[in-house]
Amino acid sequence: MRLRNITGSREVIADSRFVIPEGKLEQCPGTFHEIFGNDHPVHIEIGMGKGRFIHTMAKLHPEINYIGIEKYSSVLLRAIQKMEEEELPNLKFIRMDAEDITKVFGKGEVDQIYLNFSDPWPKDRHAKRRLPSRQFLARYDVILREGGRLEFKTDNRDLFDFAVEELEPAGWKADVITYDLHADATLMEGNVMTEYEEKFSSMGNPICKYVIYR
Repeated sequence: MRLRNITGSREVIADSRFVIPEGKLEQCPGTFHEIFGNDHPVHIEIGMGKGRFIHTMAKLHPEINYIGIEKYSSVLLRAIQKMEEEELPNLKFIRMDAEDITKVFGKGEVDQIYLNFSDPWPKDRHAKRRLPSRQFLARYDVILREGGRLEFKTDNRDLFDFAVEELEPAGWKADVITYDLHADATLMEGNVMTEYEEKFSSMGNPICKYVIYR
């Protein structure tokens, strides 16, 4: 279970140079190349958790700008601590609810989106809150550049089946769909594991993944 109430976490986040201030988020659309000081592609992870995946990606690919988005302050705090131990110039964090993503990123400003082990929101009445739902795919459609890709990984088969079923009504297509990522040597080339992926795969749970586009 995610920790959500670490005393002082909001204050640490507000003071961190690694986090784009909440008060400035509405000024961000169209300015991320200025924020990073270069014209490199922008990749974002929505629901980054403690930041292991995106920190590793930023370290491996200095030619890409990465932005990690996390809703919960106490979880984002762990990612900040990781950056304090090993600072990377091509990585920034945002504390926000993903529902507001189109208010922060401009049209076509993002080159790639990552969703990793997202909250399944198992009750049917909460389907629209799932990050691979058609409602969120419509938001991603706004901010993702033409030709951009979205990658989604999970060990939750029910959530993955739902995500695949959402593609056609949302107007998206799949480059890749696999129900056992770790059994595919080609797809595993360059695969960066999250904390959850390492945990669940070690338990023998198959990892599902798709790569989609419009």
